[in-house]
Amino acid sequence: MASDNQITIVGNLTDDPELRYTSNGAAVANFRVAYSTRIRDAAGNWTDGETSFFTVNCWRALAENAAETLTRGTRVVVTGRLKQRSWENQEGEKRTVIEIEADDLGPSLKWATASVTKANRSSTSSGGNDWGAAVAAPVGAGSNEETPLDAG
Repeated sequence: MASDNQITIVGNLTDDPELRYTSNGAAVANFRVAYSTRIRDAAGNWTDGETSFFTVNCWRALAENAAETLTRGTRVVVTGRLKQRSWENQEGEKRTVIEIEADDLGPSLKWATASVTKANRSSTSSGGNDWGAAVAAPVGAGSNEETPLDAG
């Protein structure tokens, strides 16, 4: 992950997350996060500075959990990677946008509390887990293998 462009932002959702599903059945949620800087003026009073808006995309279980949990105005912490997309509009003009592809997110606890409940999605369209059908991984013949934490 050292080559990825990591970013963490804290801000407020400008609207409820929009949850959609791709033709392959993968969940994707999109939302915008706003952040305003606080500036102290010459009189010593705090005022709002310029507001920045960030588009956030998240996939699969993270998308479903975000859509189920987060609402407009929720203060969130988003960690992810910067992604650039380019396209041409109907007039033939080239457009580019930089978005955040979320790896993890959650409510900010700076001025709020939260109750965490583990999601139980046993019947998702991706076979019951976050990445689709299970793939057999090669197993070494040595006795130095560790037992998985969830092996019971």
